[in-house]
Amino acid sequence: MAFTATVSGRRVACGPDQSVLDAFLRAGAWMPNSCNQGTCGTCKVRVLSGEVDHRDSPLGTLTEDERAAGLALACQARLRSDAEVAPSGPGGGSAGRRTHPLRDLDAVVVDIEDMARDTRRVRLDLAEPLAFHAGQYVELTVPGSGARRQYSLANVADDDQVLELHVRLVPGGAATERWIFDGLAVGDRVRAAGPLGDFFLDPEDDDGGEPMVLIGGGTGLAPLLGVVRTALARRPGREILLYHGVRGAADLYDLDLLTRLSETHPNVNVVPVLSHESPPDGTFYRTGLPTDLFLDDVGSARGWSGWLCGPPGMVEAGVRAFKRRRMAPRLIHRETFTPAHAA
Repeated sequence: MAFTATVSGRRVACGPDQSVLDAFLRAGAWMPNSCNQGTCGTCKVRVLSGEVDHRDSPLGTLTEDERAAGLALACQARLRSDAEVAPSGPGGGSAGRRTHPLRDLDAVVVDIEDMARDTRRVRLDLAEPLAFHAGQYVELTVPGSGARRQYSLANVADDDQVLELHVRLVPGGAATERWIFDGLAVGDRVRAAGPLGDFFLDPEDDDGGEPMVLIGGGTGLAPLLGVVRTALARRPGREILLYHGVRGAADLYDLDLLTRLSETHPNVNVVPVLSHESPPDGTFYRTGLPTDLFLDDVGSARGWSGWLCGPPGMVEAGVRAFKRRRMAPRLIHRETFTPAHAA
C-alpha cells in the first residue's frame, strides 16, 4: 500500500518498498543526501507524525535513543502510514530547494581505459541526457547480485550524454574486482540511477568568486574536476588551490588536464602529493599528506570555500585543517568514500 510523505510543504507518494528519500528525489523535491547507504546521516529526518519502518538503518548512524525521539534515515526508512517529516541532518537547511529529479538510466559502455595503477576510466553513453550538477554521482547496479555502488561524475553539467566515472580496484569488491575489472566490456548495457548527492556548487547560491581549496584522495579527484571547471566557467579569475593525494606516482592521473587548467588559468595551482614515496626527479610533486601541506601553504582561509573528497580519514583531517585556518564551517563541503563493507 502506498502512503504519502510531506516535507517542507511538499507531498509525495511513497511506494510500499520505496525509501522516503528515493520518493522525494524522483519527484524532483530536494532532500539532503550524500552516501545513500545509511552511513553518513546527512538525510536524517524527524518524523513529526505517522510511522516509519527503519529497515537496515545502522545503529552507528541512527541510535536507539534517536529512533525513540522520532528520528529516521530517509534513505532507509519506509512509510507505515501517511507521515510528515522535517530534515534534521547536517544539510537540513537546504531542504526544498530545486533539484534535478532522480531517475533510472539506460546506459551503454563506450570506453574503458586504465588511467593509473588499479584505476580505470569508464564512460557510459546514455539513451537520454542526464540533468545534474557537477560533483554529483550515479549509482550502478552490479549484474547478478543486485548490489549497488556509487561513483562520482567527473563531468561538468553541459557534458550530459556520456558520463565519465573513475573507478579504483577494491580487492574482492563485488563491483570492481568481480565486474568492472573482470568482465565489463565496451558495448555492455549498464543499469544505473542518478543524479545523487549534495556535493556540488549550488547554481542558486550567490557566487562571489571566493578562493577555493580542493583536496581529493585517489579517485576523489573525479568530482573535483567537475567542480573546478564549473567554478572557472563562472569566474575565470577565481583563485583555486587543488591537491591530489595518492600513495605513489603510479596512482596519479589526468595530469595533462590539470596542467592545461593551470596553464590556461594562472590563478589555478595544482599540487600532486605522494604519501608513500619520494617524487621522481624532475617532477613538481610533493611528499606527505595533502591536508598537512595545506596547513603549510595557507596562513588563513577566512572567506575561502573548501572541498574534500576521498576516504574518511582524509576528509576528517581536511575538515580540521580548514577550521584551523579559520574557514567558515558552512563553506566546507565534503564527500566521503565509504567502503561497501562498512555500509
